[in-house]
Amino acid sequence: MTNRHSDKRKICIVTDAWAPQVNGVVRTLQSLQGCLKARGYRVYMVTPALFRTVPCPTYPEIPLAIDAFWKMSSVLKRIDADAVHIATEGPLGWAARRWCIKSGMPFTTAYHTAFPEYVAARTPLSADLLYPLFRRFHARSSGVLVATPTVRAQLRAKGFINIVNWTRGVDRNLFQADADKADWNYAGPVQLYVGRVAVEKNIEAFLEADTPGTKVVVGDGPAFDRLKKAFPDVKFLGALFGQKLAQAYASADVFVFPSKTDTFGLVMIEALACGTPVAAYPVQGPLDVLGADGTGPFDDWNEPIAALGEDLGISIIEAALLDRKACSEFAKKYDWDEVARQFEAAIHWRPAGAAQPAIQNSSAGTSQQSS
Repeated sequence: MTNRHSDKRKICIVTDAWAPQVNGVVRTLQSLQGCLKARGYRVYMVTPALFRTVPCPTYPEIPLAIDAFWKMSSVLKRIDADAVHIATEGPLGWAARRWCIKSGMPFTTAYHTAFPEYVAARTPLSADLLYPLFRRFHARSSGVLVATPTVRAQLRAKGFINIVNWTRGVDRNLFQADADKADWNYAGPVQLYVGRVAVEKNIEAFLEADTPGTKVVVGDGPAFDRLKKAFPDVKFLGALFGQKLAQAYASADVFVFPSKTDTFGLVMIEALACGTPVAAYPVQGPLDVLGADGTGPFDDWNEPIAALGEDLGISIIEAALLDRKACSEFAKKYDWDEVARQFEAAIHWRPAGAAQPAIQNSSAGTSQQSS
């Protein structure tokens, strides 16, 4: 529905994570883009596609912009946005932050990913050593958008300021209880994981769980080949999209979310929308989305939709027995229109009549991804 206050104002979203990457950040921003367009805004996505990139070390699927610091000024000046949102703390995020501070342009940021913990999982570095850098990145933001109470409390304890609530939604036109089933013919109970196949996702805890039935992994990533070789009985299907992904969710008896570092876990809501209960650890993300007792965080809901526990195998068995109709009904509480409304309320608009600095020395092109 068009927002009468938008007046075709321009919102620029800067993100190092964008298609063809497949992750919750990309899906969140794609859904947000669509909702903002429906509300009458012109949305410009500044992504790695506009810059020269190199593969991220240990994670080649992720392109890193190498010319962002001297091209970002030209890109943002040409867009001339009324509001800037910096979604990620990568090269594009740092370059956009630098330009906004220098030009006096207010901006918001988001804490989508627990990068200090991700880096700690892949390197000898401690997460505590990295938090000062991330705190500095977000310190000049007029609003740091964070999805869950647990992560908001953690960030406040680490000195982050200007934290704003920003929930997540689910595409109920795609992910629904009556979605067609995949033609798998796997022995049940079918246990499904969907997401990046990478060390920080703790997938091996799921694959090593002593449970009957069939384990299925949907997704790709740097650990794909190693895990496929190590667990020959597991069905590794690669990345799936659209209806095929919805069919995978709907065909599973239980969705397994083994990550201990995710700040939310959008895939859990997608699985629930397809009627599939969730098994997870009692950590950030699952606790906020599923509730400590598996009945969710909402006062007006008390039906179990998940099983959380330190023994993931037991949680998988318990979750597979839960009512699927309750799961799909619960997922309706997560709505993308509410996500867009919260974003719109948090955004910091450029003061009327404020001038931007002249374009600096740059060879950037003039085309941006806009809609």
